[in-house]
Amino acid sequence: MRIPTIPETVRNPVSLLGMALATATSLVFLALLLFELLGYLTNPYVGLLVFITVPALFVISLLLIPIGAWWSARRRRAGLDVTWPVIDLSQPRHRAMLASVLALTLVNVLIVSAAGVGTVHYMERPEFCGQVCHTTMEPEFTAHRAWPHAQVACVGCHVGPGVGSFVESKLAGSRQLFHVITNQVPRPVPTPVRSLGHTSDTCGGCHTANRTHGDITRVIREYANDEVNTETVTTMQMHVGHASGPGAGIHRHIALEIEYVATDDSRATIPVVRVLNPRGGVKEFVAEGTTRLQIDGGIRRRMDCTDCHNRPAHTMSFTPERAIDTAIADGQIPRALAFVRREAIEAVKADYPDRPSADAAIAKRLTEFYSARASVDRGLVRRAIAGTQEVRSRNVFPAMHVKWGTYPNHLGHIDTPGCFRCHDDTHRATDGAVIKQDCELCHAIQ
Repeated sequence: MRIPTIPETVRNPVSLLGMALATATSLVFLALLLFELLGYLTNPYVGLLVFITVPALFVISLLLIPIGAWWSARRRRAGLDVTWPVIDLSQPRHRAMLASVLALTLVNVLIVSAAGVGTVHYMERPEFCGQVCHTTMEPEFTAHRAWPHAQVACVGCHVGPGVGSFVESKLAGSRQLFHVITNQVPRPVPTPVRSLGHTSDTCGGCHTANRTHGDITRVIREYANDEVNTETVTTMQMHVGHASGPGAGIHRHIALEIEYVATDDSRATIPVVRVLNPRGGVKEFVAEGTTRLQIDGGIRRRMDCTDCHNRPAHTMSFTPERAIDTAIADGQIPRALAFVRREAIEAVKADYPDRPSADAAIAKRLTEFYSARASVDRGLVRRAIAGTQEVRSRNVFPAMHVKWGTYPNHLGHIDTPGCFRCHDDTHRATDGAVIKQDCELCHAIQ
């Protein structure tokens, strides 16, 4: 049997280089893909090599083959008319060459397809979103890992179902990549309110509207700046209610059809609220002092879960006091250490250029303060230092200009207006009805 030789059209340095590189990169890709599937490659940066860099080199290598053939043919013909090659399947050599080309083409298609599918899945991992663009997405990634939604992939909320949402997300990702490369990333990164999918497609994948929550007890622990870190406990019965029925409770907002107009992207100012009743009527509540210009220029939106739960997977404390109180309540910072709340708050409130500087300054401050006090448990001091450092590292990111209060949380009304954006006794309908600021509508303090 005669082994087919390399066609003359691709017997040139460029095409031969392309063949060699294509062969090498295909073998490297298959080997790396095997290690990835077996779980040996866990570093997110390796994914850039496996699913982006190596496949890109493979495609470039394949392109070198026809480019070299064109260049070689052009040199040989030197201006003569182009003649198409004749394939005669009665010739064994031609059949062998055609079979080789088809087989190699099939292999190339399979490799490129596997790389394409792998690239899509790789770019949907939280590790890709949060760690490859490390500085840019560090605040969101850090907060995501600290909350219950840590097991939910980024695309579960940021990409809706269907081809349209997929294409939109990839176009947005390309734009964001360009911003990273050209150093045009906004600092801080704005919340993507306009591009989030409807909660029936995102939140509804895990949370059902048919569940009756009833009343849920919530305990809030706060501490004083005195020597014993005096604790104040507030216990509330939260009237959560039923999301699928118009009865009482907080989830009544979802059971009803409510539209509103916000005058800013953070939805902190809501001058107009419209409630649609089942009979098709509309009752409009307008805040005092609202102008027609504000209404016409505002953002119109149908109310859903994220209008209150606007930071469900990227929650950061709005104030250092709230963050330290939570850490003490959770045992992360030992309450038994005298004045620990006061000192921890002052330590995390200061401005530092980066995390290493912050960690060093926090350790220095607390160490010096407790070194001057007699009979202090050094183990508690070490816990307080570690806990305080952790609190700051989860909430403040100087490189992205993220600090206390950068991202308001509309759930509640303690640190931000939250519920009082609408429930303020100033949103009034034409018949005199108002959206009440009545505590008992949502909770009862015990």
